[in-house]
Amino acid sequence: MGFYQERILPHLIQGSMKQEHFEPYRRRAVGAARGRILEIGVGSGLNLPLYQSGTDVVGLDPSAKLLSMAREAMTDRTQTIQLIEGSAESIPLPDHEFDTVVTTWTMCSIPDLAKALAEVRRVLKDDGKLVFAEHGRAPEPKVVRWQNALTPVWKRIGGGCHLNRPIDQLIAAAGFRVDGLRTGYMKGPKPMTFMYEGEASIVR
Repeated sequence: MGFYQERILPHLIQGSMKQEHFEPYRRRAVGAARGRILEIGVGSGLNLPLYQSGTDVVGLDPSAKLLSMAREAMTDRTQTIQLIEGSAESIPLPDHEFDTVVTTWTMCSIPDLAKALAEVRRVLKDDGKLVFAEHGRAPEPKVVRWQNALTPVWKRIGGGCHLNRPIDQLIAAAGFRVDGLRTGYMKGPKPMTFMYEGEASIVR
């Protein structure tokens, strides 16, 4: 789920974005995942209860502490879940291993997102898909100016989070075709809440 959403955002926005505001996005992303699934930025496992019984999921996160929390919360779950500590820029898993890669509020804080998306391409099967729910650059110039101004400070206090990444463009630049893109603001301050949801398939 990512350090940004779990630890930084709720405190900085002082409760204006409650977990229930995230829930529909998480449910839609998880509901679109099929087959063998890799979730990047699994964090403390907020998405894990949403996967269907019997689902085969690998969760990747760079934070040992968050992964420990996820393991503690997994005791009664029927899904097949493996948790791995590692970086999205160097996924420690074989080529063409997964049918779906899921990211939710994760792409904002990956230092080298282009490299991470190249890794996503590598571990996806040829007909696999990337499913995402991410925040990023807004369409309104006034909001973008705020995002650009705030991002240098926000990165330092927000776990590396960038407010101004054009998520759809970055996914497309990494060799994906973005399908069914949905955008719009969540409840909360506009510079932090413009959302991108959708799926992407590999362009061959």
